[in-house]
Amino acid sequence: MEFFDSHSHYNDEKFDEDREQIIKETYENGITKFVCAGYNIKSSLFSLELSKKYEYIYSIIGISPNDIPQTMEELWKSIEEISKIAKNNLDKKLVAIGEIGLDYYWNTENKEIQKYAFIKQIDLANELNLPIVIHSRDASVDTIDIIKNNKVNKAGIFHCCQLNQEMIRQALELGYYISFAGPITFKNSKTAIPVVKMVPLDKILIETDSPYLSPEPLRGKRNDCRNVKYVAKKIAEIKEMSIEDIAKQTYLNAMKIFEIK
Repeated sequence: MEFFDSHSHYNDEKFDEDREQIIKETYENGITKFVCAGYNIKSSLFSLELSKKYEYIYSIIGISPNDIPQTMEELWKSIEEISKIAKNNLDKKLVAIGEIGLDYYWNTENKEIQKYAFIKQIDLANELNLPIVIHSRDASVDTIDIIKNNKVNKAGIFHCCQLNQEMIRQALELGYYISFAGPITFKNSKTAIPVVKMVPLDKILIETDSPYLSPEPLRGKRNDCRNVKYVAKKIAEIKEMSIEDIAKQTYLNAMKIFEIK
């Protein structure tokens, strides 16, 4: 049984002391493909570095809403830099632009700059014919509005998707994949079951978002890609299927959206 973790951050400093060992153990534990996601210039470069070093790691690069500069001039320079990096690394290991989007939980004072960064990186993805990976937190209305009103050639993924049924319904109508992470396993999650049930099997992905959001029973500890199995197990329980079938389907879905041969 093989698993594909569609979103992780092995480029995060929390892995600085044992990164190579954890990556090795991840692969040996059956997570035979995983994506390392960038969120700013530095982490995007590191993501590409890891994808070139390990055959089974793929890269997405971008500037997240929590990492954008606070002035339009600085943002423009960052967008130019991430565009240059993407164009210079457009090979089989760069599979999407992300994580990009909106976050009104942590940042409410710079909504217009967030929207601008989101739209400009959608334009970059379109130029490079890549899908996008969306981070949306407490910003469902504006997120849907932007992807409805700005053409997205390859659609993409709502990563670590907030369990908002209306947002997910509209995302599915627009052709997006929904990626579930540790929060669906949390004992206090009241919406996990109805939300997982509403997403068709051919649109589900699994992820860890490691080193964050460890699933039950490891909540509070540093997360890594090996724990994607707990997410798959929870989906299998909700869908009343075997974990083997969920692992296989989500693996195929990730291969499809990222266009990995």
